[in-house]
Amino acid sequence: MKKTELLFIPGPGMGHLASAVEFGKLLINRDEHLSIVYIIIDLSYNTGVDAFMEPQLTDAYSCIRFVNIPYQIDSSDHQEPKSKNRNVVAVELINRQKPLVRDAVLDIISKANSDREIAGIVVDMFCVGMIDVAQEFELPSYMFFTSSAGFLGLMLHVQSLHDEYNEDITHYKDSDAELLVPSFSNPVPAKVLPTTMLDKNWGSAAVVTSARRMLEVKGIIVNTFHELESYAIKSLSGQEGKIPRIYPIGPIINWNSKQDDGIMSWLDTQPSCSVVFLCFGSLGSFSCEQVKEIAVALEHSRCRFLWSLRQPPAKGEIDAPSAYANPEEVLPEGFLQRTSGVGKVIGWAPQMAVLSHPAVGGFVSHCGWNSILESLWAGVPIAAWPMYAEQQTNAFEVVAELGIAVEIKMDYRNDANMESKIIVSADEIENGIKRLMMDRNKDEIREKVKDLKEICRQAIVEEGSSYISLAHLIENFKEKM
Repeated sequence: MKKTELLFIPGPGMGHLASAVEFGKLLINRDEHLSIVYIIIDLSYNTGVDAFMEPQLTDAYSCIRFVNIPYQIDSSDHQEPKSKNRNVVAVELINRQKPLVRDAVLDIISKANSDREIAGIVVDMFCVGMIDVAQEFELPSYMFFTSSAGFLGLMLHVQSLHDEYNEDITHYKDSDAELLVPSFSNPVPAKVLPTTMLDKNWGSAAVVTSARRMLEVKGIIVNTFHELESYAIKSLSGQEGKIPRIYPIGPIINWNSKQDDGIMSWLDTQPSCSVVFLCFGSLGSFSCEQVKEIAVALEHSRCRFLWSLRQPPAKGEIDAPSAYANPEEVLPEGFLQRTSGVGKVIGWAPQMAVLSHPAVGGFVSHCGWNSILESLWAGVPIAAWPMYAEQQTNAFEVVAELGIAVEIKMDYRNDANMESKIIVSADEIENGIKRLMMDRNKDEIREKVKDLKEICRQAIVEEGSSYISLAHLIENFKEKM
């Protein structure tokens, strides 16, 4: 039987690539006649992808292969990116690689034989410009949306306000206004809208352009499941005909992170559900002043903790954070000695392995969507401390909309290349950790998360909501073009 081949163009950053690869494995496990080519676009800065790529390249999946596009720029093009916002810069740099991606796609198509048919191109939400490549080769395009259905609805709503009503939402910046968004049952405070969305200097325009391009694809694949975001999914499904069909196929979990024996053996010595895990994503880091406030909060809370502490890139750089050579240089004097035995400070963390350990009872998280899904899969409740991208909106969703998290500071912003001027006090952090780990109020949240742990597993097995949605998607891939 003829193979159906899909070309994936993942977005920048480990979270985007990890989800795309796990999704590809899911497709191949469901249908042996599918094969996948990932076209990886290098950027001019460290995105953290290299550390993820090596184990994937040696994986046992013979139906998955990678084509790498080295970062290049036309020597005649010396134009600086129009914005300093990391997300906008990423989109612009990706778009500049369009000719190289086109050449790679042409090469793949030219080598396809009679046993293999290219069924379409699946683009990440950061790579909407590559829809042009699909259209040039008369291939269907699909969007792989790595955030929530709620946030997808917000993006499309902002685009609709702009294009149909000429409304510019950047005037909501620093306001106490609330917006009525069809994909949320509660009014959405302007203070939790992403920085990019409120950025007059190209950011908001980039969001609107991305959302507008999404309307051109054949289907939007969302890493979520119906039982988690039923309100948002129903809202989006009700617009079918106006927007592409939505395929909720999650939760997709990244199981590929290497375990660290030192971390896991330390957790083995801790009581059940006693440890609060602090981890802020592949791009999360704090100023020295903020690090000290976190340390004071942890010491005063008397909670057992595992803290993934990362060093920010040099000022003005947009590289991924790195490990501290000596964490003591940013921690309060004597902190490591005073907390020895009850706390452990680490660099990189194997997040899914840690969350799955029975000693972990709470998760202080930046609220990246992948991290939220991983916490639900592990049954660990969250204290929300968003930092960049759409994480403020995600934090609002899990705290106010879904009731599965407590808040540390929902409107905190520390975009990767713009250090936050706000310092969250030790008292605020301590209160959030205590509400997560100790207060009676946490029991209701813990029960919800415990229920969702089982529900999300049921969604992906036969007759589950995401299992059925994935079957419809595969049928769509195989439709005659």
